[in-house]
Amino acid sequence: MSTSTRTPADPTSSHRAIENLIARYAELVDDGDFAGLGILLAYATFTGSGAPVSGGDAIEKMFRDTLIVYADGTPRTQHVTTNVAIEVDEQASTAVSRSYVTVMQALPDLPLQPIAGGRYHDRFERRDGRWRFVERRVRINLVGEVSRHLRQAAAER
Repeated sequence: MSTSTRTPADPTSSHRAIENLIARYAELVDDGDFAGLGILLAYATFTGSGAPVSGGDAIEKMFRDTLIVYADGTPRTQHVTTNVAIEVDEQASTAVSRSYVTVMQALPDLPLQPIAGGRYHDRFERRDGRWRFVERRVRINLVGEVSRHLRQAAAER
């Protein structure tokens, strides 16, 4: 089927596919799978506290350079994504979403606690029948004890 004659997907399935991408991001970060994040965000621009980073290899490197990973291969975090609002334009094969994120962390000498809270603003596109990230903007509003999570904060300790 050519792209000029494609039929828009079912809106419910589009919402579910986008929710799954948002959830997959959290799983990959919490698993310390930065190569997987590079694949997930291969066509995206990621904007956090620094300059925007585009493309899978650059995004993978940014995560490796930013997050502390422990002996189990993970950053010992749980990203909890809530208040997810998704708006899909089926005709244009685009979508936007916004959500809250709370990052929890626990270590043998650090009790389970929230270390950061903020918002995600995402853009998606559907290519070849599949949804993918094209932009993730992260705005952290609440910052707790991040010296065990972020390399820069650890260096400033």
